[in-house]
Amino acid sequence: MIFPLVALFIGACTTKTQKDPMTVNYPTTKKSDSVDTYFGTEVRDPYRWLEDDRSPETEAWVKEQNITTFGYLDKIPFRNDLKKRLEGLWNYEKLGSPFKEGDYTYFYKNDGLQNQYVVYRQKGDAEPEVFLDPNTFSEDGTTSMASLNFTKDGSMAAYLISEGGSDWRKAIVLKTETKEIVEDTLVDIKFSGTSWKGNDGFYYSSYDKPEGSELSAKTDQHKVYYHKLGTPQKEDKVVYGAKPEEKHRYVFAKVSEDKRYLYISASTSTSGNKLYIKDLTQQNGKLKTILDHTDSDSYVIDNVGSQLYIVTNLDAPNQKIVTVDASNPTPENWVDFIPDTENVLSPNTGGGYFFAEYMVDAISKVFQYDYEGKLVREVELPGIGSVSGFGGKKEDTEFYFSFTNYNTPGSSYKYDVESGEYEQYWKPEIDFNPEDYESHQVFYDSKDGTKIPMIITHKKGLALNGKNPTILYGYGGFNISLTPSFSIGNAVWMEQGGIYAVPNLRGGGEYGKKWHDAGIKTKKQNVFDDFIAAAEYLIANKYTSKEYLAIRGGSNGGLLVGATMTQRPDLMKVALPAVGVLDMLRYHTFTAGAGWAYDYGTSEESKEMFEYLLGYSPLHNIKEGTEYPATLITTGDHDDRVVPAHSFKFAAELQAKQAGTNPTLIRIETNAGHGAGTPVSKTIAQYADIFGFTLFNMGYDELPNKAVLKEFKD
Repeated sequence: MIFPLVALFIGACTTKTQKDPMTVNYPTTKKSDSVDTYFGTEVRDPYRWLEDDRSPETEAWVKEQNITTFGYLDKIPFRNDLKKRLEGLWNYEKLGSPFKEGDYTYFYKNDGLQNQYVVYRQKGDAEPEVFLDPNTFSEDGTTSMASLNFTKDGSMAAYLISEGGSDWRKAIVLKTETKEIVEDTLVDIKFSGTSWKGNDGFYYSSYDKPEGSELSAKTDQHKVYYHKLGTPQKEDKVVYGAKPEEKHRYVFAKVSEDKRYLYISASTSTSGNKLYIKDLTQQNGKLKTILDHTDSDSYVIDNVGSQLYIVTNLDAPNQKIVTVDASNPTPENWVDFIPDTENVLSPNTGGGYFFAEYMVDAISKVFQYDYEGKLVREVELPGIGSVSGFGGKKEDTEFYFSFTNYNTPGSSYKYDVESGEYEQYWKPEIDFNPEDYESHQVFYDSKDGTKIPMIITHKKGLALNGKNPTILYGYGGFNISLTPSFSIGNAVWMEQGGIYAVPNLRGGGEYGKKWHDAGIKTKKQNVFDDFIAAAEYLIANKYTSKEYLAIRGGSNGGLLVGATMTQRPDLMKVALPAVGVLDMLRYHTFTAGAGWAYDYGTSEESKEMFEYLLGYSPLHNIKEGTEYPATLITTGDHDDRVVPAHSFKFAAELQAKQAGTNPTLIRIETNAGHGAGTPVSKTIAQYADIFGFTLFNMGYDELPNKAVLKEFKD
């Protein structure tokens, strides 16, 4: 069966009258007769053919959808103005916090509009020099550097590159002094860094290269390898993960700072891990078990001789640090070092101290401890927001940290570990005045009465009249916390009088494991209820109204947007699901998707779980004859984490069943993946399209704040 073309008319004026109608003809999307049976229930999947992401038919469909989408976007009268303003605001020097390796101090820097950050280094007071420039890796800037790791003496380095946004990596090894590449490039590395054993080799992780489509083929047995320099990659030894009966989807290796121990973490899902240790000073030493189950998230953060310091949420939902001797490291021998508290702990080490960062309602607090567990001081931070980088090597006497919040661009500070004093090292010179904006935190009730925090950021003096264009952004999953951070894109949004609101939904990590577990599997609806309640709060308190509200999220947040817009299409004007998990019945059949089962469950595990997933799966809950909000779906054609088939199928289904006059479009970035390493030029274009689409469908035919644009142009 072939779908007919659908004619669509959209008015483009502030007063909402239908002047200058825009006609959109959706591409024809064929249907197939594909049917799956789950526990006796048949579920049709008419767009299954779109899962074959490299077929000529799918490529033709992608091309036609992009022609339609960009044809629509090209007609938004202020889209180019938004792009110019984004470029103008983006064009300032950005500097990462410096770090020491061997005789050099390294730092990441972007002159303004460079597609990728450049790695510089400096010896003493000499002029900084370019060490690695990822902008030279490809002509279009789509090859990025994913990680960079040095030997203990800083004489060797291994860096990973990603091509076209793929999660598959290549590893390149060089001598740092001469920048000479020392051997052939390693290939087919995934979900991994590199951890040096000495100067002659390192550990990394990967899966067996899948047969068929590299993009969507299932990969579910992760392995740790050891690579000895000067030998072919095919001779690399499997250190862990070779036994098919012990299949783990995520396995990682790390060598201790003193190079005495190898730590290996093995997981079947994104939450919970086994933990092993090997004494590298013993010839032919074997792995010793620290944890033989996946009931907790645990890792070794440091050691002093044989004394291990382990971060764990085993019997400590907000995490604690324990100590134990490596000779007998199992949990019955653990002794509390920094106990569990009511706030979530994220510790680091540096300069011979522990730095315990706590989230207090998603806001950072930092405390410094010595290696006896004695509190040295609370670090007085530059403001209310988020910090990162509190850590370094044991011998460091100073290191650098950064601070940011929703209306303050990130700045870096040099910290003296003994005195606790710090000074500003670098502050961006940006055409944006944080003093003109404010953030405040509110707490609102979700459907079941749970208190949910939300930070709302906007221009000072905002009128609560229900007419402010608002983006409600959420995630709510995988123990990930949304803490305040500055975004150039969001700054442009707020310049135009926009509100940016971020609730800390259940399923995230803001209040520890209990908060995470309150939003998983058959409790996933809590996350959607929290998000819906956030929208209702903003509307009830006149921040905005349905006509001026957009919901946005990516990956698991794309699922959040998809579920919310299908459950409450009446609540928002615009929906912006990005790289979303939208087919909840089949997500686990692609790449490493089965590893997300801790959060989602799978349609195969039980009738109850299948019915629950079917009840909210965005793809399966689009109803014929329903008016859905104006929707711009975004994905990348090389996304091998959340494969683009999710977005493809969702777009086809929504285009077929949309009853109202709101547009349903999909923007497919070519030669791009899940988001990491996306070139600045592509990122700016994406923001211009997303914000342009959003404001246009809120009824604007010109930018709300033309004065900012005029001032910028002048």
